[in-house]
Amino acid sequence: MAVWTVGNKDGEMRFGSFSRKSTTPSGCNEPFKNAYWCPKKKWFSREPCPFSNKLECMSFSRFAGSL
Repeated sequence: MAVWTVGNKDGEMRFGSFSRKSTTPSGCNEPFKNAYWCPKKKWFSREPCPFSNKLECMSFSRFAGSL
């Protein structure tokens, strides 16, 4: 069982027990405390992902091999 989880469901982002309305439909680049959530990698980054959505990121991954 995870102690702290991040998820996106039904237009709502959940960061542990905190939840708010999602700013993007896919959950990509969701800001949280000076970091951005990447649902593909399942971690936070200090700067936003250059891709506009998860599909674009996955297409690049297939084309390039991996991120």
